[in-house]
Amino acid sequence: MTNAARLPALFISHGAPTLAIEQSSTTSALARMGHNLPKPRAIVIMSAHWLSAKLEISSNPQPKTWHDFSGFDPELYQLQYPASGQPELAESLAQQLSARGIACSVNPVRVCDHGVWAPLRHLYPQADIPIVQISLPRHYDSVACYQLGAQLARLREQQILIIGSGNITHNLQALRWQADSIDKAAKDFKLWLLQQLKTDIPTALDWQQYPDYQNIHPSDEHLLPLFFALGAGQRVSVVHESMAHHSLGMDIYRFD
Repeated sequence: MTNAARLPALFISHGAPTLAIEQSSTTSALARMGHNLPKPRAIVIMSAHWLSAKLEISSNPQPKTWHDFSGFDPELYQLQYPASGQPELAESLAQQLSARGIACSVNPVRVCDHGVWAPLRHLYPQADIPIVQISLPRHYDSVACYQLGAQLARLREQQILIIGSGNITHNLQALRWQADSIDKAAKDFKLWLLQQLKTDIPTALDWQQYPDYQNIHPSDEHLLPLFFALGAGQRVSVVHESMAHHSLGMDIYRFD
């Protein structure tokens, strides 16, 4: 495999479930990226919406599309993303991680949550790339996610796309669905964090030193997939930057 064929790792801010049916600058960026990247033979993805007691890897050969939300347009509940799983890859990853002392198991019944299928509908609309989903253990912090990403970094040389799916800022209490305004605190945080990703990874991993971070991420599950992608790639570049619904940062980063 040549360096030219090595895929990046990605962090995708997936926003609200409505991303799946939107046409926006975010969805346009996803579509362009799917068109421009070499086509992966599989996707390994960590979503903020699969929290688990221990590390699990989905080995479901045909994961269903899970509409894991309520109160949205009925159109959303009709959407399907019929990508297959890849049990052989899941089993292989579980064996490799276990051999390195990382406790994990496969999950043969896991379905695809919207953190997986909402962005992938725009990235790969044909749903023709197999998906292996990685859980986010509740006891993992930024360092643990970073180390896990580093363990899987070699997959990038095997035409496997590594994705972390969450949100660069995520305070649902601050959402304003119809507002055109931008939450300055959220904007300032993501600018600060991007600067650390570029220049000082240890400080990025220690992101909770940021003043008032709890008003940006009252819980950490939407930011932690960023560090999973970072561990697999290191060198950051911005694919897309925007805000939605006042406080949701919709940034997309690639790590090479």
